[in-house]
Amino acid sequence: MSPRDDEGRGGIRRGVLRRFRLPLRTDRQTNDDAHAELRAFLDERIAALVARGMSTADARQEAQRRLGYSFHEAALVLQHSARTRERRLTVREFLDDLRLDVRYALRTLRRDRAFTLFALLVSGLGIGACVTVFSIANRVLIRPLPFRDPGELAWIANSGSGGLSGETVQAFTLRDLRDGSRAFREIGGYVPFYDVDNTAYTAKDESARLTVIQVTQNFFPVLGVSPMLGRSFTPDEATGTGAPAVMVSYLTWQRRFAADSGIIGTSVILNEQPVTVVGVLPPTFDFGAVFAPGTRIDMFEPIPVDEQVNRYGNMFTMIGRLAPGATVAAASKEVEAIAKRIDEEDSRRNDFTPQVTTLKEHVSGRSRQALVILLVSVAVVMLIVCANLSNLLLARGSAREREVAVRVALGAGRGRLMRQMLTESMVLALGGALIGLLLAVIGTRAIAGMSAFDLPMLSQVSIDGTALAFTTALALLAGLAFGLAPALQLQSVAIQGALKTTGRGVAGDRRGGWIRSTLVVAEVALACVLLVAAGLLAQSFRNVLDVDLGFRPQRVAAIRVDPARERRQSAERFVSYINEVLERSRTMPGVEGVGLSDGLPLRGNRSWGAKKQGDADIPENWPNVFVRIVSEGYIGAMGMRLERGRDFVAADDPKSEKVIIINESLAKRLWPGTEALGQLLVTDTVRRVVGIVHDVRLLAVDQESGFEMYLPFRQTGDFGAVNLVVRSTLPPESLTEALRATLKPVIPNLPTKQFQTLETIVDHSVSPRRFTTMLSSGFALFAVVLALLGIYGVVSYTVNQRTQEIGVRMALGAKPGGLQLRIVRQTVALAAVGIAIGTLSAWGASQWLEGVLFGVRSTDPVTFAVVALLLTVVAVVSGYLPARRVSRIDPLDALRSAT
Repeated sequence: MSPRDDEGRGGIRRGVLRRFRLPLRTDRQTNDDAHAELRAFLDERIAALVARGMSTADARQEAQRRLGYSFHEAALVLQHSARTRERRLTVREFLDDLRLDVRYALRTLRRDRAFTLFALLVSGLGIGACVTVFSIANRVLIRPLPFRDPGELAWIANSGSGGLSGETVQAFTLRDLRDGSRAFREIGGYVPFYDVDNTAYTAKDESARLTVIQVTQNFFPVLGVSPMLGRSFTPDEATGTGAPAVMVSYLTWQRRFAADSGIIGTSVILNEQPVTVVGVLPPTFDFGAVFAPGTRIDMFEPIPVDEQVNRYGNMFTMIGRLAPGATVAAASKEVEAIAKRIDEEDSRRNDFTPQVTTLKEHVSGRSRQALVILLVSVAVVMLIVCANLSNLLLARGSAREREVAVRVALGAGRGRLMRQMLTESMVLALGGALIGLLLAVIGTRAIAGMSAFDLPMLSQVSIDGTALAFTTALALLAGLAFGLAPALQLQSVAIQGALKTTGRGVAGDRRGGWIRSTLVVAEVALACVLLVAAGLLAQSFRNVLDVDLGFRPQRVAAIRVDPARERRQSAERFVSYINEVLERSRTMPGVEGVGLSDGLPLRGNRSWGAKKQGDADIPENWPNVFVRIVSEGYIGAMGMRLERGRDFVAADDPKSEKVIIINESLAKRLWPGTEALGQLLVTDTVRRVVGIVHDVRLLAVDQESGFEMYLPFRQTGDFGAVNLVVRSTLPPESLTEALRATLKPVIPNLPTKQFQTLETIVDHSVSPRRFTTMLSSGFALFAVVLALLGIYGVVSYTVNQRTQEIGVRMALGAKPGGLQLRIVRQTVALAAVGIAIGTLSAWGASQWLEGVLFGVRSTDPVTFAVVALLLTVVAVVSGYLPARRVSRIDPLDALRSAT
């Protein structure tokens, strides 16, 4: 190389780097070699410059100048270059090795198609179950609510008693909090006292019933929800001085109005009144999914926060958006102070005992324990899957010991062999992840489409980026978990022994027997825990279904009906409407009972204060009583039990004495030890008790009934929409058509599609328990199947290795039955260890289920005994099948196959 070729700083530097091509070495070796190479390079440059006539000192200085670095800096550059090259070579070699390992794993797995298919199926089912449950928990518990800055939103509740009436506040309480709070930037609310299909919608070619929610004017701005089309409500519309207005949900806009963007500003007929559509909400906002799971909400209308609404009593639930820097704790203290001031300044105001939590906690809190139970259950299932696959790989690895020994003898490193085995398990896990992901997509879509389950945001469950990342991580962890033990077992293969072994002895090494037995014990123990949990939940769910509801929902259906506008203008016209609806309905064939009610059990509630006449007139001391306004015949149509007294009759009209029917709990509360019939009760007015009914579960199937009272429609002046309840021997489809034809003169456009059975309402009430029980039972069943396969696999493998021994025993006169009994006894002994460990673990873990159990103790001995018996039967079956097969082998064949 001519000195001229690398004149200048850049040339010298490039020349050094071109020459510096060290082999892969340690850091210290790289450092030493870099210094040596740099010295040789500089010496060569100095010699070239001296040959051109320079002195040695000048040549050294010029070479250093042309290098552009100090000697130490140049050495560092060379070291960095060497390390970069080493890293590139290492990564390239790793990728090449990985590619070869994957190709070899695929070839190996392809040769053993039965094993591969089973492993992919089992791992796919396990991963699919995990991803599905994770996606549900992620949407409900982890991901933020679908609002702007959801962490700023708080739920402001009244912690009083009496159902929704005790949880809500008056209009002026909302107003005072909104105006007086500094911790909240804004406070809004909605009215939770609504019935499904509470509004009649009329168009040219159709009529239907829609569910409309009343909200404050600032409700959507508080949530940070902006209309997709149009605008939110104006103050004039909220106070009633403007034209009536509604906002439409996205799904209703699509389904009912064909996604017509020109709907803004047009009028729709609701309850025979024109109402202007001012906005369409975005698809990301689903009121029902967040606040009323399982309920379709169609429209929203503004409600004023004024004196008239305040007189109605507790009506509003409140949601607040925290001010910058404010916390829930600080806001809670401030709201408590405001509530205390309100109570001091206005003694007539209803009690307000505030409880402030995050909106996320309110929405997701009630489902947290159930979802955590499912997450733990599916994690246990995944552990059983890993144990099962690890056992299979151990058995498969024992059969490959000769192959491994040959590869080691030919120079393959044990680390490389271990990596090869782990690569096979990773390939299986990733293949299972693809199957599991497909199953999870199907599962989440099916669950999201189920409106029967009362879980928040269930309709928004899907496979998102987080679920994909979780799937990948789970697959890698699972591959490592069930591949590690087989890989470590191959590390201990004795080369000479494996090479000398021939025939059946290749697979006859029993060194991994204790590992396989341990894994089976773990499978049985984990399956035992799952079965106990599922058994307790199933027993609890059965107890819920066996609860005395206080009414008989079988063969009872209900539909919301509206009196025509002119019928609501006076009590006389409304009474006439009631008479005609009841009389026509009673004449239908197959009808056993008909009644009207302003509400249905398990569907919303309200409470009034009540006291017996003569008690002190102190409203706060009055018990809160759930109230229903009903017609004569309602009690019989519902299948309620009238314990004493009589039902309402048509003569209970505005001109007759005011009457009331109460439940047994209220009768005992107000008149303990005394007959309540004929007594006077004070509520909206003074009424005489004419009947006492058995308690009805109004709030939830698994909650106590509380106090109840029933008022006759004809005496209350309530002229709104009502629920027509019909008990009939006809199937629902026939009943709806017959009812439509019968009531056509009274209700020309009866939307019978909204006809709902009471059994459906009851099912919806218990749906969270059904959801948890259904999934946990499915996981437990899957765990039992895996445990059976795991025991069967280990016993089959062990029996195969003992074929020669069994042949000798049979040749010496051993009976097949005795051999079978011996093998089954050993199998049961193995399972018994797992059952014992699992029972103790389940005994401790079951205490955690106390909060979700109903009518059953977490230590229920029957459940534990049944689970132990079931797993014992599983062990007997899984041990008997291979024992029966091997006991039928001819002794000579067994001895010959072992030589």
